[in-house]
Amino acid sequence: MKAVICDRLGPPEDLTIAEIAAPEPGPGEVLVAVQAAALNFFDTLIIQGKYQFRPEPPFSPGAEFAGTVTAIGEGVELFDPGDRVMGYIKWGAVREQVVASEDDLVALPDDVSDAAAAGLTVTYGTTLHAFRDRADLQPGETVAVLGASGGVGLAAVEIAKAMGARVIACASSAEKLELARKHGADELVNYAEEDLKLRLKALTDGCGVDVVYDPVGGPYAEPALRATGWRGRYLVIGFAAGEIPKLPLNLVLLKGCDVLGVFWGDAIVREPEAHRDNMAQLLAWVADGRIVPHIHGVYPLGETPSALRQIAERKVSGKVIITP
Repeated sequence: MKAVICDRLGPPEDLTIAEIAAPEPGPGEVLVAVQAAALNFFDTLIIQGKYQFRPEPPFSPGAEFAGTVTAIGEGVELFDPGDRVMGYIKWGAVREQVVASEDDLVALPDDVSDAAAAGLTVTYGTTLHAFRDRADLQPGETVAVLGASGGVGLAAVEIAKAMGARVIACASSAEKLELARKHGADELVNYAEEDLKLRLKALTDGCGVDVVYDPVGGPYAEPALRATGWRGRYLVIGFAAGEIPKLPLNLVLLKGCDVLGVFWGDAIVREPEAHRDNMAQLLAWVADGRIVPHIHGVYPLGETPSALRQIAERKVSGKVIITP
């Protein structure tokens, strides 16, 4: 079978396309023919050895995928050959076939496409975990989403709207903000041109926002924290700006607010039932059309290096899908 291989740590251009032996499922494992795999920003880091997960080469990038079960190992009870599934495996999905534990897979309904499902697990799973399990987001609350045109940003806009919140999308250009508006944002803030704190305060009549969703970090973190209201919740999603900010803790004290870490990758291991409930909710919203995952582009296996380069250079809005 064909696979994208990271033989040595480095940039996307160092990846190769190789013919390797097809895997076989062991006890408790499932073999899946991959119809679609999704790339994320962390894939640009993992191939350089700069991510929290550091597999030894050779390995394939890609953590999430959708496809069809072709074989099962001894003891598998949840799936049979022919079942459609989606899954998350940290790395290794950008290839024609993958082996996954049955606990890593979720049944995929017929009315959700492989491409939509492949890009759902990480970004939308992270976001629903953030809003539902960490921030306890309630209908009628106001959410500020930083980096609102990126993969997790668009997911945050859509999910917050599906949960009944008012959404303020924050991004660095009019083009990016227009994309967020198309996905349901109620208000727009261009933080390249406007003072983020002052604008968020103005849009909330001086009260501040209830929840900040921040996958960006860097220079926007402190202004966003300052724009939270009493008992606000600041969600730490990631640091796409490249800088891990240091927040003044006196702000947390004075606002009575919470700074909440969102470590979805560990949460799905520690709280598997909550993860399955969240994925069931997401699939139901996709089937109902309440959320529509934005796909930036669909690429064949051989164009994976180019796709990763676009992600690394922040030229992507939404999800990048690879079709082995």
